[in-house]
Amino acid sequence: MNYEKFSADNAALLLIDHQVGTMQLIKNIDRELAAKQSIALAKMAKILNMPVVLTSSQENNAQGPLLPEIAEILPEAYEARIKRPGVVNAWAYPDFHKAVLATGRKQLIMAGVTTDVCLIFPAIDAAREGFAVQAVMDASGSPSDLSEEFSRQRMHDAGVVLTATNTLMAEIAQDWSTPTGQQLIGLLFSDVFPALGAGIA
Repeated sequence: MNYEKFSADNAALLLIDHQVGTMQLIKNIDRELAAKQSIALAKMAKILNMPVVLTSSQENNAQGPLLPEIAEILPEAYEARIKRPGVVNAWAYPDFHKAVLATGRKQLIMAGVTTDVCLIFPAIDAAREGFAVQAVMDASGSPSDLSEEFSRQRMHDAGVVLTATNTLMAEIAQDWSTPTGQQLIGLLFSDVFPALGAGIA
């Protein structure tokens, strides 16, 4: 399989259902860790001026609004967010699909809450449609270890690359000595690694 490295010039970030209520369902990893990593991904996209598509499901119900930190970091993407009325698979929702296609990018960085409902289906469908997909697993999470394990296996089997926030940022940066590389390594040490430590402690 030909693999093109993900870069700021060829990738888009898709954050799926990082909502204040839905985040409470994460049990397989520390939910604060998952929140911090998703926020770090938003900061990375802002630094790199990378296209971002945000989506939410039933914001007026228990799921609640998207994390306010993400809305603050990416105000334009937040205003343009795709508010799904209840369609589980974001990829099957026409407005979301159109927004992703409009980015013009074939490399997709995805994270979603929960992994086993909100992330798995769009990640697999995008891969089947010919997109290169990396799923950021520490910015996602499930209600149980078992459902997370099965979801990861299904995504992997479908050709989705499973990754972590620090690995993804290193791939995107490619060279820490460049101006953007220096910003990203600063983000790693200010946000990502402290968050990892907090999740382990």
